[in-house]
Amino acid sequence: MSRTLYQADLHLHTCLSPCGDLEMSPMAIVRTAIEKELDIIAVTDHNSIGNVRAVMDAAAGTSLTVLPGMEISSREEVHVVALFPDLDAAENVQDKIYATLSDSEDDAYIQEQILATGDDEVEGFCSKLLMAASGFSLRKLVELIHSVEGLAIAAHIDRQAFGIIGQLGFIPPRVHFDALEISWRESIQAARNRFPEFNGYTFVTSSDAHYLADIGKTRTLFHMARPDFAEIRAALAGTGGCHVEYRAA
Repeated sequence: MSRTLYQADLHLHTCLSPCGDLEMSPMAIVRTAIEKELDIIAVTDHNSIGNVRAVMDAAAGTSLTVLPGMEISSREEVHVVALFPDLDAAENVQDKIYATLSDSEDDAYIQEQILATGDDEVEGFCSKLLMAASGFSLRKLVELIHSVEGLAIAAHIDRQAFGIIGQLGFIPPRVHFDALEISWRESIQAARNRFPEFNGYTFVTSSDAHYLADIGKTRTLFHMARPDFAEIRAALAGTGGCHVEYRAA
């Protein structure tokens, strides 16, 4: 089976994340991703999938593939990018994460967590404290993601804040990530040189975009047959003739 090169940015936020710019609306994200010649994006708001369906709706009929995802904070405040095979799996995990998060009593905070529709209408607001750590330990969190056939990627390991190395100093042997993510701040090769102990892992790079201008700032190249979740899983594992490479934007 022939393989095609797909450009992916698997870590970006919408206006639902309180740290995300209000311009990160579903339609604007889709339009910008297409302008940046991305083939695949993952919507990974903090501890929530609240705007995933909206971005999927905004991308309907376009060339862009949108994967459901979430950037989840473990109890140790290690950030993990979770990618899911479908919305049902994503909702299953969100329900469990939400059960460990408190509601905010600050209306100003809540109004920074915008739930949107696919045509950029404000549908409501999320009352959860989305920037808080969940109640799941890192090991249990990765197990939860895997229990719904999702992929668990250690977020921005080159960053001190909320990266697993900055928070813990190592990757616990019972925590099984599907890949390690490098931010736009460092090249994959530089990261491999810096972290030789992790050369057995697949490395990816993503923008962690909170602003439209940052979408696709760095991207991972996937050699695979189709732009879908199953092929991305195979590429991260290096199976079925699929594989991953890196190129700066």
